[in-house]
Amino acid sequence: MASAVQKSALLLCGDYMEAYETIVPLYVLQSFGVSVHCVSPNRNAGDRCVMSAHDFLGLELTLNANFDDVTPENYDVIIIPGGRFTELLSADEKCVDLVARFAESKKLIFTSCHSQVMLMAAGILAGGVKCTAFESIKPLIELSGGEWWQQPGIQSMFEITDCVKDGNFMSTVGWPTLGHGIKLLLESLGGKVCSLEKKQASVLFLIGDYVEDYGINVPFRALQALGCKVDAVTPNKKKGEVCATAVYDLEDGRQIPAEKRGHNFFVTASWDDICVDDYDCVVVPGGRSPELLVMNEKAVALVKSFAEKDKVFAAIGQGKLLLAATGVLKGKRCASGKGMKVMVKVAGGEAVMEKGCVTDGKVVTAASATDLPAFLFDLSTALGLTVMF
Repeated sequence: MASAVQKSALLLCGDYMEAYETIVPLYVLQSFGVSVHCVSPNRNAGDRCVMSAHDFLGLELTLNANFDDVTPENYDVIIIPGGRFTELLSADEKCVDLVARFAESKKLIFTSCHSQVMLMAAGILAGGVKCTAFESIKPLIELSGGEWWQQPGIQSMFEITDCVKDGNFMSTVGWPTLGHGIKLLLESLGGKVCSLEKKQASVLFLIGDYVEDYGINVPFRALQALGCKVDAVTPNKKKGEVCATAVYDLEDGRQIPAEKRGHNFFVTASWDDICVDDYDCVVVPGGRSPELLVMNEKAVALVKSFAEKDKVFAAIGQGKLLLAATGVLKGKRCASGKGMKVMVKVAGGEAVMEKGCVTDGKVVTAASATDLPAFLFDLSTALGLTVMF
């Protein structure tokens, strides 16, 4: 979308890859015009891989390219999410050879959590490549000739936000570090974040229990990668407490998606410490949480305060329910699925069914989490941000 030179990435997939480590880089790169091919050995475009949230079960990802058609020279980077699937792929000669060919061609290789096992299998770490991973992988990295790296001053896994790059190799400890990881990936691809504003953009996510998993996780990390100040808050919870998330999985033969438990999301700010003047935008993701928030006077009052100060508003899926209750949607065109059509209409808005994302003035809306690439592009544009390669 914002790329003058087309960049391309290969996403190496398999059953029970970590959902967040797959979806975040996929959607963020797509949102800024990077072509991403998702492949898995012995499978073709249109086949699906099951993902897992490493708290709970995730949904499926549809492959969009054939593994046997892959030529490393056609890609700028290979991304290998974490998850137990890499243990199987590390014994697959075709997969190991593919990773080795990326290394020989001096292409970028992005790994996370457990996927560093692919570097070991390909013999890439020998010679002291600096690498991090989930801590259980440390002995294997060192036995493979790599140099273990860990963020200094860390007391627990939850404090880790950083990652490491050594030459063409980028490694992260897992999904909590994806904000910095995606920033490093964009920079390594030659991307530069351009801002129309002189000050750092700041965004507040308003969430509650059973917020839609990707609706909070993907834009939260994406905006971190763009250098924004990003906070997530929920009524009556303090910084460091968690909100449960939900994954919506459209299973065969069902009229509506199944609702499954997703990752735990850590609240980054205490409710009583929030000042509207500190933020340029409020984002309300979908899921179950908007139904809880709309019944909470504090949450409704917070959204009204953003409206009074003419801030940017954004909502995904059911998140439009809270904007509807506060009058923000009146007279606005809103991207909407079937389930939100009536709610948008009674709120005085116009439901747009044919587009997954719509921006009308300072209101940015997405029909569902599957529309996040377009939503991220429109939201970053509304904040005066873009990525140029």
